[in-house]
Amino acid sequence: MSAASLSFRRSRFDWASFFFTGLTGAATWLILVILLVILGNIALNGGAHFTWRFLTGGTERDMFSVENAGVLPMIVGTTARVFLMTIFVVPVGVITAIYLTEYAHHSSLFTRIIRGAVNNLAGVPSIVFGLFGLGFFINYVGRNIDSVFYSHVAEPIWGKPAILWASLTLAVMTLPVVIVATEESLRAIPQGLREASLALGATKLETIRKIVFPQALPGIMTGAILAIGRAAGEVAPILFTGAAYYMAHMPKSPTDQFMDLGYHVFILSTQSPNIDQTRPLLYATVLTLLILTFSLNVVAVIIRGRMRAKLRALH
Repeated sequence: MSAASLSFRRSRFDWASFFFTGLTGAATWLILVILLVILGNIALNGGAHFTWRFLTGGTERDMFSVENAGVLPMIVGTTARVFLMTIFVVPVGVITAIYLTEYAHHSSLFTRIIRGAVNNLAGVPSIVFGLFGLGFFINYVGRNIDSVFYSHVAEPIWGKPAILWASLTLAVMTLPVVIVATEESLRAIPQGLREASLALGATKLETIRKIVFPQALPGIMTGAILAIGRAAGEVAPILFTGAAYYMAHMPKSPTDQFMDLGYHVFILSTQSPNIDQTRPLLYATVLTLLILTFSLNVVAVIIRGRMRAKLRALH
């Protein structure tokens, strides 16, 4: 075959590549357009009622009143449960991922069972986690604590829905997210760094603590961000474990129930005596939930960025 023929074939227009490139680009733009339409609709309908009074007000008068109702108790409850969930899930998820990556034999039966359990846990519907939290944390753990330490008290203290049990239920639900993200971050650390540390006389624990873990910290923060993003808007796991229809005060202890933005959206859309009248309040609450979720993620992203900057400075 001549050189001119080869040059002609190379210069021909590749219609197949052009078609699939355009198809993937169109799909990406379609997703962005759908997202902008949803956010624009929420902002357009809820922006007028998204005021300082709405953000700092409570539900003392009427939780369905557009003029009087506020969402401060829901903001506090949602932030508190997400914060507690993060405290519980990140250490357990990181420790599990370190064991699976650094210590466990990848071909052993025990390791395969753990990985299978993590994968199956990621596919369980969120409502099942709510029932699990009710049965295990409240009816088993909480009631046993009451029977051992508070048997003289008539009303249950731990054996009832509470912000602590709701946070632990969310921690169990988001555990696979943190484990998988941490494992991927640990695997990305070059094996040569571990071998060099061991060759200099460091123990395996010192190598993980001083070499591997600091390098993997930004990836661990990514897992925490994903967990926060998923848990902030979840309602089903907290229905039976801590969320309250109405509370006249803020939660003051881990054993108190709490009002939640996501659950409040459900209440406004299903229990309002006049759906049309409370629709602006519903949109403003959804807008508040989106902004709160975005703010929590932004804080985590800033922390992760500072960690990466410190790691770059060390190099």
